[in-house]
Amino acid sequence: MTYRPAEVALAVKRVQHRHHRALSRGLAPLGLSLVQWDAMRHLRQQPEASLHELAVLTFQTDQSFGTLAARMADRGLIERVPGPGRAVRHRLTEEGARLLAEGQAVVDGIVASSFGALSAEQLNCLGALLDVVIEAEESPRRVRQ
Repeated sequence: MTYRPAEVALAVKRVQHRHHRALSRGLAPLGLSLVQWDAMRHLRQQPEASLHELAVLTFQTDQSFGTLAARMADRGLIERVPGPGRAVRHRLTEEGARLLAEGQAVVDGIVASSFGALSAEQLNCLGALLDVVIEAEESPRRVRQ
């Protein structure tokens, strides 16, 4: 079968939407939203990240991420600490790290189930192809061969 780019884009969006719904349901018993879990995941990967950096990583505006971070700090999931200049840095608390780990188990199960119909080779191929698309978008001047 020959796929048009628009069909592939729609398929990616459908998978993403299915993941978001399932992950939201799976994380709810932990008292976490998908956005909160994602913010903590990025914070674990990039400790001391600024509010702006986390907003970019989580596809939010600085203002919306600031509101989210304040709520997460109020819940004791993260702490906000002064950074250089006027920057505010963020760190996971012990409670945040615990819930992140519990949420990771939920996420791993849901995503593994979603991609369960693919062989390891197919999954690696899909990942590599998506990397090519992402890298091409990030480096638009790259010449295709």
